[in-house]
Amino acid sequence: MPHKIDIASVFAQIHDYEHPRIAAMVNECAVKFVKLKGEFVWHHHDEEDELFMVVKGSLLMMLRDGDVTVNEGEMILIPHGVEHCPVSEEEVQLILFERANTVNTGNVVNDKTKVSIDTI
Repeated sequence: MPHKIDIASVFAQIHDYEHPRIAAMVNECAVKFVKLKGEFVWHHHDEEDELFMVVKGSLLMMLRDGDVTVNEGEMILIPHGVEHCPVSEEEVQLILFERANTVNTGNVVNDKTKVSIDTI
């Protein structure tokens, strides 16, 4: 059955940072909601592209060849293999579009790695 998702209500249920939740699936692509504050981790994904859509706040996407600021209402595609590090001085609300099994820290395993992703 078709259902709508209230974006603000989903973000209101998220009380931590760097822990994505799956809100919907579109074929093999997961729609993940996540809040970020601070610097994440430099990483890349060998096979998965990632699309970051900023719902609220501003995201600095650090890239090895130059940083890109992504503001509210904008999005950025990070192709697989491109090393990147998301950063936000203030809380930013992001919707990620990526394969459901994409590990948030890509080729890096550390305390920020989330192997299993909850559904919200």
